[in-house]
Amino acid sequence: MHGSDPDSLTAGSTEQATLPFALIRGGTSKAVFLRGIDLPPAGALRDATILALFGSPDPRQIDGLGGADLLTSKLAIIDPPTRPDADLDYTFAQVSITEPVVDYDINCGNISAAVGAFAVDESLVAVTEPLTRVRIHNTNTGRILVAEVPILDGAAAVEGDYEVHGVPGTGAAIGLDFSQTAGGITGALLPTGKELDVLDTAIGPVEATIVDLANLTVFFPAAAVGMRGTEGPKQFTAEHLAAVVAVKDAAAKLLGMATDGLTPVPAVVSTPADYTSFASGEPVAAGDVDLVARVVGGRPLVLHKAYPGTVAATTGVAACIAGSIVNRMANQQTVGEVRIGHTSGVMPVRAGVTPDGAGWRVNEAVYHRTARRLAEGTAFIRKNIINQAAPDS
Repeated sequence: MHGSDPDSLTAGSTEQATLPFALIRGGTSKAVFLRGIDLPPAGALRDATILALFGSPDPRQIDGLGGADLLTSKLAIIDPPTRPDADLDYTFAQVSITEPVVDYDINCGNISAAVGAFAVDESLVAVTEPLTRVRIHNTNTGRILVAEVPILDGAAAVEGDYEVHGVPGTGAAIGLDFSQTAGGITGALLPTGKELDVLDTAIGPVEATIVDLANLTVFFPAAAVGMRGTEGPKQFTAEHLAAVVAVKDAAAKLLGMATDGLTPVPAVVSTPADYTSFASGEPVAAGDVDLVARVVGGRPLVLHKAYPGTVAATTGVAACIAGSIVNRMANQQTVGEVRIGHTSGVMPVRAGVTPDGAGWRVNEAVYHRTARRLAEGTAFIRKNIINQAAPDS
């Protein structure tokens, strides 16, 4: 992606614009990577360009680069740093598949790993072996996260022995530390000041814990929404979805937020149990996890087929907070590491908190992902689609 052209949208034929891009897998997701200089300024024209690039809205995204799945309809926009303590700015966008909407109110922890590798391979940081530390300013939350990228011959390493459940094979482990991201959306790790809230929802009162770390998340028991907690996508019903939405909306209202955004992310938690991995079809044993969790996200909302890295960091921290719903569900025999049983397997997170006055201070919120560049080149976008979507821009 070296040599981005700021005039790329006006280049190409009279019918099509061009954009240099990279396609990178990070963890259980993959995203299109663009330089901000190649896009219009934030606003209607930028969103129209992104939707046309992805082929949205269309259930198959057949006329664009989107992968027709929540995990593959993602975008990373990379800009020079606007803070002295960062190496780059990273804006995440979740591109709706079925609606003409681009959401910026959320970050993706899987793609954050890919951002670290991208920074190394695009020479956005000084590279040192065996690990290069990349300070990433996530503009969605206004917080700094740190990626530690393994290096081989001056580039981000690809091969390694680290396994991410939901991704075939193994790869080089990229460490991600979200401990500095507390309060990115609301200003506080616990936005309500409480470890436990009782939400007034359309399905009745529901106990919940709201945590603002890597992503603003509302945790609540599976039983409160009629779930066992071990469901996969095929077992997740319309009734489950309606109940989850009721909890999400109540949490948003409590925080004074609109209910039509992607946050607070709803996370359903339950005690350790046996279940079958959606990705591999292999059994996951209750003894191999400290709690079971499921995330509902995207637009439209669906049960996540794996587990978002940002929510994993938040889950790990929440499990360490005495009195929280997550702490109540978690098996606390394991100190310092929380093993989350998710839809496609197990995700370990190193987490730690200490009391800090009336609240809590996050000492650690670390997990590992793998990443790999899949493709790079020039994308072609139909200009008439952009003009139709943003005719006044």
